[in-house]
Amino acid sequence: MRGKKFFIIGGAGFIGSHFTDRLLSSPQIETVTLFDNFSSGREWHYKHHEKDRRLRVIRGDVKDLAALTKAMTNHEVVIHLASNPDIARAAIEPDIDFREGTYLTSNVVEAMRITGTRRILYASGSGVYGDIGEVEATENYAPLIPISTYGASKSAGEGLISSYCYMFDITACCFRFGNVVGPRQTHGVGFDFAKRLLEDPDTLKILGDGSQSKSYIHIFDVVNAVLTANEKTTESFQVYNVATGDYITVTEIADLAIECCGIKKGQTQLEYSGGKRGWKGDVPIVRLNTDRIKKIGWACQRTSKKALMESIQSMIEDIKMGRMSEPLK
Repeated sequence: MRGKKFFIIGGAGFIGSHFTDRLLSSPQIETVTLFDNFSSGREWHYKHHEKDRRLRVIRGDVKDLAALTKAMTNHEVVIHLASNPDIARAAIEPDIDFREGTYLTSNVVEAMRITGTRRILYASGSGVYGDIGEVEATENYAPLIPISTYGASKSAGEGLISSYCYMFDITACCFRFGNVVGPRQTHGVGFDFAKRLLEDPDTLKILGDGSQSKSYIHIFDVVNAVLTANEKTTESFQVYNVATGDYITVTEIADLAIECCGIKKGQTQLEYSGGKRGWKGDVPIVRLNTDRIKKIGWACQRTSKKALMESIQSMIEDIKMGRMSEPLK
């Protein structure tokens, strides 16, 4: 594996905990450090590894450059996952994606420069492309015109990382993910639908007209994509789309959530807010070309429907086990 000492920013969260699982399953790995402020991360996400001496967990804020730099020292690869998880929140708090996105990434690459950490794997997103309709975006699509501050923040993050690669000899892979789903998920449309249906199976409110159509990719496929690119990418800076190649509508997700919750067909009344967007800044149709990452050996193993079904079923189990309500410590 390329790198034996990994530093995962946002490592106690949904996505980060699955990287922790995969990395610690390899005897080649010497250190996995989770750096997290626990705003959305949870201890139960990694508790099953607490006896593994290779795991370190540091409660800290990426905004604190001194603390971040100290924690990052003596690592080889940074997996940067920290960002604002609530995209719609920017409509009422416009600077959130700068504070919880762009600023964080600036501190991350600066800490890498100071500590001599040479490789970063960055979670970007499809929001960098903006609203381009049915066009299947390749990584070279231009210009990038994001319509949300979240998308703008991710685009700015890619730019910062690229500049540090060329100025300070860092190497990087940036990943423009579809919607990531799976066990331990803490937000997202499938998650929200199932949670509401368990509380009230008779009515489900849906933002927009339900025709929004996107790719939903399972976290296991995401981890495979990132680690494959880490091993096989030779360029100093490269960008990859990571998605399933198929698409599902919001109404279809609602029907799937109803099925997973064991609710009788026809019992739930779907109530739409109307309009083609779920919220201001929402991109209603997302199409991603994944030829680039396929060429280096990655293949998606689950369709959007299968990924969502597994995710919703896992979330229902977590709720029943009381894990979703675990307080922060």
